[in-house]
Amino acid sequence: MYLAYGWPQSIPLDPDDSDRVVLLRVLGRYLLAVCPASLHLWSAAQHRVRLARFDRSLDSLAAHGQNAHAVWSPDAKTVAVLTSSFYLHIYKVQFSGKPLIVGGKQLPGLCLASISQIIAEKVPLANGVAITSNFVCDSKSMLLGLSNGHVQVVSWNAEFPDSFKLGCSQCSAEKSTAIVDALVFDPPSLRENSNARPAPCCTGNSSIVHVELSVKLRLLVALYSGCHIALCTIGKKGLKQPGGIRVERWLDTDDAMCTSVASEQQILAVGCSRGVVELYDLAENARHIRTISLYDWGYSVEDTGPVACISWTPDNCAFAVGWKCRGLTVWSVSGCRLMCTIRQTGSNSASSPMVKPNALKFEPLMGGTSQIQWDDYGYKLFAVEESLSERILAFSFAKCCLNRGLSGTTYSHQILYGEDRILLVQPDDADELKLLHLNVPVSYISQNWPVLHVVASSDGMYLAVAGSHGLVLYDLRNKRWRVFGDVTQEQRIQCKGLLWLGKIVIVCNYVESSNMYELLFFPRYHLDYSSLLYRKPLLGRPIVMDVFEDYILVTYSPFDVHIFHVMISGELSPASSPVVQVSTVRELSIMSPKSPPVSMRFIPEQNDEGVLKRDTNGSSDLLSQQPSRCLILRMNGELSVLDMDDGHEHALTNSVELFWVTCSQFEEKGSLIKEVSWLDYGHRGMQVWYPSHGADPFKQEEFLQLDPELEFDREVYPLGLLPNVGVVVGVSQRMSFSTAEFPCFEPSPQAQTILHCLLRHLLQRDKNEEALRLANLSAEKPHFSHCLEWLLFTVFDADISSVARKTDGRHWADLFSAAGRSTEMFEECFQRRWYRTAACYILVIAKLEGPAVSQYCALRLLQATLDESLYELAGELVRFLLRSGRDFENATTDSEKLSPRFLGYFLFRSPYKRQSSDLKSNSMKELSPHIASVMNILESHASYLMSGKELSKLVSFVKGTQFDLVEYLQRERLGSARLENFASALELIGQKLRMDTLQSRLDAEFLLAHMCSVKFKEWIVVLATLLRRAEVLVDLFRHDLRLWQAYNITLQSHDVFREYLDLLNVLEEQLSSVSDLTLQNGPLS
Repeated sequence: MYLAYGWPQSIPLDPDDSDRVVLLRVLGRYLLAVCPASLHLWSAAQHRVRLARFDRSLDSLAAHGQNAHAVWSPDAKTVAVLTSSFYLHIYKVQFSGKPLIVGGKQLPGLCLASISQIIAEKVPLANGVAITSNFVCDSKSMLLGLSNGHVQVVSWNAEFPDSFKLGCSQCSAEKSTAIVDALVFDPPSLRENSNARPAPCCTGNSSIVHVELSVKLRLLVALYSGCHIALCTIGKKGLKQPGGIRVERWLDTDDAMCTSVASEQQILAVGCSRGVVELYDLAENARHIRTISLYDWGYSVEDTGPVACISWTPDNCAFAVGWKCRGLTVWSVSGCRLMCTIRQTGSNSASSPMVKPNALKFEPLMGGTSQIQWDDYGYKLFAVEESLSERILAFSFAKCCLNRGLSGTTYSHQILYGEDRILLVQPDDADELKLLHLNVPVSYISQNWPVLHVVASSDGMYLAVAGSHGLVLYDLRNKRWRVFGDVTQEQRIQCKGLLWLGKIVIVCNYVESSNMYELLFFPRYHLDYSSLLYRKPLLGRPIVMDVFEDYILVTYSPFDVHIFHVMISGELSPASSPVVQVSTVRELSIMSPKSPPVSMRFIPEQNDEGVLKRDTNGSSDLLSQQPSRCLILRMNGELSVLDMDDGHEHALTNSVELFWVTCSQFEEKGSLIKEVSWLDYGHRGMQVWYPSHGADPFKQEEFLQLDPELEFDREVYPLGLLPNVGVVVGVSQRMSFSTAEFPCFEPSPQAQTILHCLLRHLLQRDKNEEALRLANLSAEKPHFSHCLEWLLFTVFDADISSVARKTDGRHWADLFSAAGRSTEMFEECFQRRWYRTAACYILVIAKLEGPAVSQYCALRLLQATLDESLYELAGELVRFLLRSGRDFENATTDSEKLSPRFLGYFLFRSPYKRQSSDLKSNSMKELSPHIASVMNILESHASYLMSGKELSKLVSFVKGTQFDLVEYLQRERLGSARLENFASALELIGQKLRMDTLQSRLDAEFLLAHMCSVKFKEWIVVLATLLRRAEVLVDLFRHDLRLWQAYNITLQSHDVFREYLDLLNVLEEQLSSVSDLTLQNGPLS
């Protein structure tokens, strides 16, 4: 992950040309800034050097206008600029080829350049048509949006074919006469009665204000002025083939301002005018993932303004957000705030923190952010201030070791690394965690910038660091660097990954001359080809590697797994001549439609006591010793276990960003986490996986325990574990202020103990001896007394609430006068997300603090429990709120009731806006404010689940809260419950429900019964098809044979529905009694 460090650097632009920066773009080692009257080319590498500049003449500015939009070709050789008078200027960037010399040394990969204008053409636009969007481009063409809703493709030679409208399958004139999706749930009769806004492709009156292109996904995103977003596929020939561009899906928003696509993660980020960012999963039909905002830190849109720009890191693990009026923030995909330029007074501020006037100059980007751009490595974030465009600010970032790809996992140390340094987490004399900045030797990094891979040896004594070529080792004990003595040997290595196998460092080397990959085995005592222990050629480009003891895992694309065994003969020392042999012991080729793996880790075999199995007989049977399972983390966040004996993959959980296998790494004496098999981290927080020794050791219900204390922290991102003290080490942002213009960003390590979680786990399972042994091991640790207090507090806190429920209410005041104020204890439980314990205080608060306070607390808790899908608890809160709300309404006077402002918070705070809010029944409007606020929260949540087709959750929600689903369906038939297209609905709902499980079938039956009760024909067809309820379909189709005809055609025309062909045969046989005449003339009367 990405943490800012140091002071921002300033790159000057022309003060006389500082109205705004038109384009800010990084390609490779070059940074291009296009201003209204000039172009600036800078180096984006280790040294900031201006390489070229072009200034337009006054005559050119007067005739053609200032620069308004620009784009840079992927090969960095051409720049296209559109002026305010709609002239297209094409500039050629030519590099001299002579390396720059700084400090007496050549800078590899950088040379001076020149920029020259080669074309100036007037854009042929129809009368009244203007260019209203930015540029996007591929290697052949450019594309921009027009005010009439069309798009214009332009070649890099300034050739202008006719503009065209983005068309979809419903409105394209070239649509085939064959019926592809015959069953469309949006007939004209329903469309006329619906208040849903038509799509822009049908109205033609919306301009395109922003476009985004993902060449990898072959995806074009077009944002219209009406806040509609078109997701378009692109043909294999790219933008130059307009006929290949088709709208596949419309995303309807209310306030979209900009978009950004994460091609690797397949996520669409949409910046909104209300200051938030909405994330959508492009791999799952643009399903809404989550909303990211600064609301929790006390900042609203009044403070920051709308979102102005979004930029993803190169690996798509984080993204930067710039606001128009103030500030810049970097977030992880899960919503952890990694960096923020806005000064904070606390994470739980109830209102916007006040900023002193004399402190304004110390806050970067105080005037808003107009442009942001990451470099190609994620080490620099370049930003331009909205109100001060005479300079570019460059923020330095260090990256966490995410344990992905071709580099091994670092367990012995917690490490961040920047472009030229290592940031090592170490305790100081007072046992406080500090960051040690370890600079890579200048002699190495100046020629091999930047740092690309960092891995610590398993014994914690060495660091292996690799840049663009070669590698260096750092001896942590003696504080010395070890480098290649021969620079020519160093330049022969292009390191793509690093592993430690005991005292051997393994380099995944790319041989450019032969386009081959190989593993090089070097002893850590000597970096030289003369000491090379082994060279292992690889079959192709690996995507994932791991090592455990003597075994190496190498995975090739798409999913071919090879396991190698390493045998070492002789002592690894300069005085001997060790011999290394590598043999292949296992090969697997797995066909899987899932997203590709980004990390795989061996799971060692354990016996019934949870101890690693080791070879005690000296057996040479390698298959009996090697691990037979491994953990897989895929690109989409799915975590699973692969059985390498039979190739079976067992899914464990999803939405995971990183994980640590602990059972294999910390076997040394004094480790406190032997009871843990592995931990994973995502938007839910840290999940601790404990070993299970049942029939299915990886069954999630028996294997997983999520501790309340390890839930998601919005400011601390985990780095790893310190097993000897039983803590998780994380890092958060801090800023220090001095006389400098800007603050210094300082990543701050944070230690979170998990010892109390382990003790509770053992005690809950009656493992008292193991708990006592763990406590004795931990007695001298610095966090031990705190852990015991924390463990006692959690038990005491639960006991207080349970004692209160069993105690006569007349004595509650005495009880809580000793235990603490009930609202404060509720608030602490609420902030820690101990919602069940917090709910126990509601009745106490009502008794001691009054019904107004209890209503307020219960409403907050209801919204939180719905967000966490705790529907049984939500049902209890609903019943309390409705009962107490009626009592409160009857017992209080108007002056004692809750203020409309308070109730409005719950009437309108939901981030999900229902599509048919104007179709509410009059009964809702006639309810008392207390009951209406509850019903509004419930209906908003139902609409959120229904729109996302989270149907299993919807069933649990209805059952848990007794929500009136029938009335809701009648009201939302044309709103959030509407299905537009049978084929897409059947495929999506089938994926969501997964009909191969009993619970999903029961959920589908529950929904089908409710849909039948309201005669919701579209849903009945889909659910009855998934359940193969032929009798329901026959009863429906015999009264509407045109529907049967469309149903039959749709299922037969899609290959994905072949599994339903037997159902079609059954239906056709049962409907054969209907006469052919009726089939031709329409449904029976």
